[in-house]
Amino acid sequence: MRYDVVVVGAGIAGPILARNLAKQGFDVLMIDKKAEIGSPKRCAEGLGIGNFKKYDIPLDKRFINREIYGAAIYSPNGHKLELRYNRVSGVILERKIFDKMLAYYAGKAGAEVMAKTEATGLIRSDGKIKGIKARHEGEPLEIHADIIVAADGVESRVARWAGINSFLPPHELDSAYEYEMILEGFEFDPDMIHLYFGNEVAPRGYVWIFPKDDDRANVGIGINGDNPNTAKYYLEKWLKENNIKGSKILEVNVGGVPVGGFLKELTKENVVVVGDAARQVNPMHGGGMAEAMEAATIASKWISRALEEGDLSLLENYTTEWWANDGERLMKVLEIRKISEKLSDDELDAAVQALSGADAEKLAAGDYRQVFKTLIKHPKILLKPKMLKLLREAL
Repeated sequence: MRYDVVVVGAGIAGPILARNLAKQGFDVLMIDKKAEIGSPKRCAEGLGIGNFKKYDIPLDKRFINREIYGAAIYSPNGHKLELRYNRVSGVILERKIFDKMLAYYAGKAGAEVMAKTEATGLIRSDGKIKGIKARHEGEPLEIHADIIVAADGVESRVARWAGINSFLPPHELDSAYEYEMILEGFEFDPDMIHLYFGNEVAPRGYVWIFPKDDDRANVGIGINGDNPNTAKYYLEKWLKENNIKGSKILEVNVGGVPVGGFLKELTKENVVVVGDAARQVNPMHGGGMAEAMEAATIASKWISRALEEGDLSLLENYTTEWWANDGERLMKVLEIRKISEKLSDDELDAAVQALSGADAEKLAAGDYRQVFKTLIKHPKILLKPKMLKLLREAL
């Protein structure tokens, strides 16, 4: 088997990249080890509405469960900060269908797609990487390609096989645990996502409710991965404290979320790393779909150039461009997250009370600097010297 590009992994980054390159006429194969692309899901399923237009994805009702109009943030003592729009700001997806449809779009664009096909190693000849070894439905096969794309998730083996340093310190990995469940006797606005913070609620993370129906939602939690207690422990504790019965659970999803440790080296020889495999995830909220789409868009541009000009050294421009844009931005977000980890519950309460909906909108847009400037001037924060010191350091 011989292709211009072989993409390993059909999550978010892989199909976007495969589609982009296939549209340009390149011979592309995308493989995924799962028997059914998209299943199981490892996601709360929320995505900002602007990403559909930006990355040329149809707003298809088959994978959109619900439209969302904003978010509500709850402090440890129950103070609420609400950001509500009069227009749709995001959607709750059906990720199993969404991922499969992204693979469908790649196939319609001309890429070949093979499920239940697991990469098992790299093909090397004369000291160079020539393709990948794989197993399709139990049968071995060799796939030769000019360029290999590692889109195989946070535990990427392809990147490691290529000699890219993909070591992730335990502290830079969050542990996530989620139920899709029926919520009875617990009131929540189904037009909003709901985020609950607190060191006793979710250390370094938060509990989320992403509504799917008026009484059905993804209810999950993310905490620091090196916590002595499990994410399940904290989620069950929160459910019990809020009198939510766990007897109507429709699905359980568990996974690790990279929240730092972005790869410095995104290419090596003819191997390109994208998405969770490159740790391209927002370290504040743990979302990675939009970041994966952006990385795939940048990578596909430079893969195209490298193939057209027959110069694999052009792939290095992907690393340069990503770091100059998303990389630098996410590094700043990481610094903010490290500061937020040091705040007590009392300080988190004060922050939520001090902020307005307009401030929340700035937070959603990633404008943390302006929000910190607002907090520093607020009377509630002026009485908290440790918090003031942390905020000033962040500026």
